[in-house]
Amino acid sequence: MHIKLSHIPLRRGALALQMAVASLTLGGAAHAQQAPAAPARDGQTLGLVTVTAGATGPSEGSGSYTTSGSTSATGLNLSIRDTPQSVTVITRERLDDQALQTVFDVVNSTTGVSAKEIDSVRSYFYARGFQIDKIQLDGIPMPGANEGEAKADTIIYDRVEIVRGATGLMSGTGNPSASINLIRKHADSKVFAGSASLGLGSWDKRNGVVDLSSPLNKEGTIRGRVVISAEDKDNFIRLENTKKTLAYGVIDADLTPDTRLSFGFSEQRDRHRGNQWAGLPIFYSDGTRTDWDRSTTTAANWNFWNTKQRTAFATVEHRLANQWKLQFTANHRSNTGDQRLNWMDGMVDRNTGLGLEPWIIGYGVSDKQNDVGFTASGPFELLGRKHELAVGLLHGTHKTLWLSSDASVLPPIGDFRAWTGNYPEPKWAPYQTGSFTRDTQTSAYAMARLQATDALKFIVGSRFTNWERKGDQALWTANAFKIRHNGEITPYVGALYDLTPHTSLYASYTSIFDPQNYRDKSGTYIDPLKGKALEAGVKGELFDGKLNTSFALFQIKQDNFAIPDGNEVIPNTREQAYKTTSGTKTKGYEFELSGELLPGWSASLGWSQFDSEDASGKDINTAHPHKMLKAYTKYRLPGAWSKLAIGGGVNWEGRSYAEFIDPRNGKPLQVGQDSYAVASLMAHYQFSPQLSLQVNVNNLFDKKYYANQIDTFKNITFGAPRNVLATLKYKF
Repeated sequence: MHIKLSHIPLRRGALALQMAVASLTLGGAAHAQQAPAAPARDGQTLGLVTVTAGATGPSEGSGSYTTSGSTSATGLNLSIRDTPQSVTVITRERLDDQALQTVFDVVNSTTGVSAKEIDSVRSYFYARGFQIDKIQLDGIPMPGANEGEAKADTIIYDRVEIVRGATGLMSGTGNPSASINLIRKHADSKVFAGSASLGLGSWDKRNGVVDLSSPLNKEGTIRGRVVISAEDKDNFIRLENTKKTLAYGVIDADLTPDTRLSFGFSEQRDRHRGNQWAGLPIFYSDGTRTDWDRSTTTAANWNFWNTKQRTAFATVEHRLANQWKLQFTANHRSNTGDQRLNWMDGMVDRNTGLGLEPWIIGYGVSDKQNDVGFTASGPFELLGRKHELAVGLLHGTHKTLWLSSDASVLPPIGDFRAWTGNYPEPKWAPYQTGSFTRDTQTSAYAMARLQATDALKFIVGSRFTNWERKGDQALWTANAFKIRHNGEITPYVGALYDLTPHTSLYASYTSIFDPQNYRDKSGTYIDPLKGKALEAGVKGELFDGKLNTSFALFQIKQDNFAIPDGNEVIPNTREQAYKTTSGTKTKGYEFELSGELLPGWSASLGWSQFDSEDASGKDINTAHPHKMLKAYTKYRLPGAWSKLAIGGGVNWEGRSYAEFIDPRNGKPLQVGQDSYAVASLMAHYQFSPQLSLQVNVNNLFDKKYYANQIDTFKNITFGAPRNVLATLKYKF
């Protein structure tokens, strides 16, 4: 954005114009800085003044379902239309309207992304047929899924940016699915501001949130923000109860007009009791299919799964006189999990309820990650045109320790039809080390946006990565090992052509390199995923940027793709073992629009569809749907009813399935979920500028459906029945 102020007459004694220049952090938080004042004499006119704002800023308070830009795809501060990949931004407004309170909720409502549960704590996310194996915090990849990452609370985030396609340029390693980038809230207010809310919902759900911002000195150059959240709820599944607490604090300080320091800390603790591990049996012993009530559980009343997520971060940003920006970041993450779990294996007799055996185990997990990075970005001139360049260095270590505790022998389950969870807790053996791995990654990247003509732009860059994983001999790894990949090059090429001032054609290409966390039947990690990803499409930016639209075609070719290895499991576990296949190919298309259609009417609509086959032409990755529709809209009534806003949406998924062996005849059998839709409604009433009440209804028509990825444990879990949440909110 450029605002030109020229030939403005200034009266005698008038102060010089003070320019507010938006300065952006890597995560998109903005602050204002003042240009030095210059006196003007009577009768003089002020020369040309340009006020420049970057493409990305906080979405909080915008009231919009879209943003003007994103840095997640390329590291450059680009508008969504100028980014040669599919980008979805879930703004703070939409997070609040849909009551998307966890990362799982967000992913489940995002175009082209599928979210499937494993159990009460863990989930798998997929896009374009491939697993999203990393969530990012302000652009820093965060591997892991066992310490509550999927159920992390979204209240501390300004927005969530999802880039679909290969994202190795910014993450160093990555498969061609998507990146999910959680952008933290910051302390941007120079006056005291905040909100408090209370929520009541189905299954005795109760939650409360306090979010406060304040200047910490008279000038407002040092500001602080605190977010505290607590929740207590039961579940539609018998025995389950969850208690959650979250605390987040951040300080943003303008050390000079050109230098900003941000540092903060967060901690989320989840306490699950009576939680189900894996799911329910698919078959009766006669080979026919089960049909359980949604409240049925295999958990014992002593089951528990506790998680704790801690993060600490610091960022220093400095703006140079030539419009370049330098930034240093440091991040620490420490996530832990502690579990005592009962699962049931086997097939139950339809008439007697017998046949299930207990599978009882205790786990402990500790995930620690440290990252430091440096980035520099800014404009440069070449051949009479202005271009942009971004370079970066990132070094990170990630250590994961798994502990395992066996249980004493317990009596049979008995008649499962009479199961209440009242089952004796075993004596637990001392912990053994299941596995201990240490990953180290050092990366450097460079990315340039080249303005070839007024209408044609190229985005070119590459990333250089050294990656290493070391593992100790342990219960799940027969021998110590070291895996190293040095000098991996991830190129990126994109082109954009402006058809009109508001419409662009684009195309992009990148390679794929992703060390995988899947293991084979011997417990050895499978080879890294490698391949190529192509994408092309058209993007529109309408109504002065209030509405973004896109249509994309994509094709992905891969080697070393992981597929389930029949009924094989990882040694000393019950988890599925995998093998690799090469020559896989995926192709498909996506459509999305998001933003304001008319004054007071916001909407998001997305359709995605793809086919994924191995070298022989057989469909792969069928446990996640290949067709999805995600739609949501909100309308604020006009005139005398303007205090009322109503909204609603629908998530539709095509068929998904896994292949099993039919216990009746030994032949292959497809087990899965037919296509289905889940609808939601919302009503928001603004009693005053400060006080509001919002009611959200989920699964409006009480659809019964499988919610899990069936091939993980070869069991089933159900999605939540119809449920209601009412939230009373007061803004200071």
